[in-house]
Amino acid sequence: MTDDQSSVGAAVTLGLFAAWALHDTEEVLTAPRWIRRNVPRLRERWPGAPERVWRVLEGADEREFTAAVGVMAGIVGAGAVAGWASGGRSATYQAMLNGFGAHGLLHIGQAVAVRGYTPGVVTSPVLVVPFALWARRRLAKAGVLRPGRARDVVAGVAWAAAATAVSHGVAHRLVSPRSSPTP
Repeated sequence: MTDDQSSVGAAVTLGLFAAWALHDTEEVLTAPRWIRRNVPRLRERWPGAPERVWRVLEGADEREFTAAVGVMAGIVGAGAVAGWASGGRSATYQAMLNGFGAHGLLHIGQAVAVRGYTPGVVTSPVLVVPFALWARRRLAKAGVLRPGRARDVVAGVAWAAAATAVSHGVAHRLVSPRSSPTP
């Protein structure tokens, strides 16, 4: 183990991947079915939402969603390894950790907004948010936590949004039927 890797334990850095995997297991098991059942009710509740939002949600295909989670596994795994290799100092790892925590808060907000269960809300308050806070405390104790500024939170959320868009875009290309080439 190098000096960098000993700054914080693997539980802090590689634990990001483990926490993410448990959280996303909940989403894989519940999201596509939940979306199919609830979009009609959500459309009625928020009639002013852009039509594109409903089309994207209604087009949620179980295979494509699962593939997107697989792509995201590679992204989060790479970030966790970067965190481990740098002893938690990696800016990428810390942005992912911040984005993961903010992602958990978003799930809780979604559940409040719909007044009920939403995919990801069970693991968010008991795993996602507590893990992100615990890992940040451990990074701070080791002296490697980057100063927390509003722009860091924005960067974490932007990272999470970009990674989600990339994951779904790649998954769509992998899973969507392609038209056969013309001879």
